[in-house]
Order: sequence, then C-alpha cells, then structure tokens
Amino acid sequence: MKLRILKSAVTNPWFNLATEDWIFQALDPDSHTLFLWRNDETVVVGRSQNPWVECKTDKMEEDNVFLARRQSGGGAVFHDLGNTNFTFLSPKNEYDQATNFTIIVNALKKLGIDAELSGRNDMQVGDRKISGSAFKHAVDRSFHHGTLLVNADMKKLGDYLNPHPLKLQAKGIKSVRSRVANLVEFNEDINHEMLSEAIIEAFCEYYGQRVEVEALDEASLAKQPNLNKYYQQMSDWDWRFGKTPEFSHRIETRFDWGMIDLHMDVKQAVIEEVVIFSDALNVELIDTLKDTLTGIKYNKNDVRATLDELKKAQPDLAAQVDDFCGWLIGEMEG
Repeated sequence: MKLRILKSAVTNPWFNLATEDWIFQALDPDSHTLFLWRNDETVVVGRSQNPWVECKTDKMEEDNVFLARRQSGGGAVFHDLGNTNFTFLSPKNEYDQATNFTIIVNALKKLGIDAELSGRNDMQVGDRKISGSAFKHAVDRSFHHGTLLVNADMKKLGDYLNPHPLKLQAKGIKSVRSRVANLVEFNEDINHEMLSEAIIEAFCEYYGQRVEVEALDEASLAKQPNLNKYYQQMSDWDWRFGKTPEFSHRIETRFDWGMIDLHMDVKQAVIEEVVIFSDALNVELIDTLKDTLTGIKYNKNDVRATLDELKKAQPDLAAQVDDFCGWLIGEMEG
C-alpha cells in the first residue's frame, strides 16, 4: 500500500479545507494519505450547522476572524495557530478508525504525553479533552480529520464560540462544549512543528514505510485546477452561510411610533417569509418593510443596503425605516 504525506505551509482555512476536499475527491484512493495543517484564527462550523447560532459573526468580522464550513459533520470549533490539524484518507476496504487514533496516540507518547480515546470522536489526557474528530465516507474511500489543541488561545474560544442570545429556533446540530486542555500543559516545549514531526514519524512507523513530505502552498492552486475549484467554493458566502439549515428568527421591540413583533423564516440564508405584527398607525410602513425584507439574504450588509434603498425611494418613511434598520441590524449582529 502506498503512503502519501502532505503538509500545508498556508494558514488560510479556506485553502486548507479545500485541500481536504481535493484529497478526498481527487487523490488516489488506493493509498494511505496524511495531511497536516493549521489555520489562522477561524471558526469552523460543521456541514449542518447554523453560524449565527454557533458563533458571534459580528465580532469575528470586526476582528478579521475567518468563518469556514467544512464538508463533514460535527460541531463548531475555533482554530488558531495553536491548533495542529490532521487528516487521514484511506481506501474504504482498509480504513480503520482505530488505526488513525493509534497513530496520534503514539505520536503524543513520543512527546511524553499519555492520551487515550474518549468515546468515538475525542481524545483526552486524564479528564481533559485535547482533540476532536469528524468523519466522511464515500464508495471507495474514507476520511478522518481532527484537531489537536497545542497552545490555542482558550479565551478566544469563549469570545467567538458563545453567541449572543438570539431568538433563533434553529434546525441542524448545535455544539456541545467540553472541558478542554492544551498540550503545552503536559509538555511545555511542544509546538506545531514538533508535533507534526512526531505524527509523521508515527504514521511511517505504523505502516512500515518512509516517504518524502510534500509541501503545499498557494502556488498549488495554479497547479491543481480541482484544488482551485474547491478553494473558490470554500471561500464563497453561499457555501459558508447559504448552506445553513432552515431557521426562524423572532424579535420584538417598541419604537415611539409603535410596537414591532418581527418573524422571519430563513432558508439557505435567504429570508423567505416575513410576518410583522404591529400597533403602528402607518399600515403602509409595515407592509413595505415586510415586502422589502422578503427574498434578501440574511446578512446584515444586504439588509442595511436594501433598507437604505427603501429610505431613498420613500423619504416619507425614512425616519421609521432608519429606526427599524438600526434595531434589526443590531439583533442580527449577535
């Protein structure tokens, strides 16, 4: 059985997740492939998750934190340069999830850390979670990826992964937070390069072969058309937000000119249905707001731009529309 080892020199999460897709879709399934990578500050949500429920999208935008959606399932995670991420690809008839975990455990042992599998997806040191995994399978190949907490900024886990309390009734999967630890708590000298080398060594030892590590960088996009195609998908708003499962957002407030009870049904990140209950005297305002919001993206920039156009088109409603816009944008920024 052939071995292949890839290591990314790029910390853009869309590149690295695109590389995972390229590995899964395009590389030779008759080989055991290991891919090692890490990302700049990023929240990665699972394929069936709602980013507005899982994370503070407004703060992420303010702090230039990436949002990425992976192809596999599982919960939302925060990545920074203190995370080391691993991906295994194997032929389906030779795929053994336990083997992959064994390789990681053996690598950690080389660094003086005794880890063990916890449940189906996680690894722990003692009672502290240091790694989580997700999986994907096709007809002829199987895929296992996970993250190891090396020296991640735990404060930012809370900064970005605990959203403001939006009133969203969301379908899809919500994340469950666990008690976590960085590997530097158990070996203060450990870093990404050291851990990567240990994983590569354990991988080669397990399969009894030595192969050269292939370095990936931005130039790979030009050399591999399929990789570039996956990169364009991963970076696209329609993938990151538009694949959000259907949800409803209900909010209410009172202005000087009346009470607003707003209900929005959102499907694939587009506001498909709007209902507004109000005691405002201006019925035309309420009907116009409802019609204006229907069919636009559930995105604060789109909402702001659309309502700004309404103010220009109907200046007699501008003051109330401005009140409404400021309130709605504020609620969406959670």
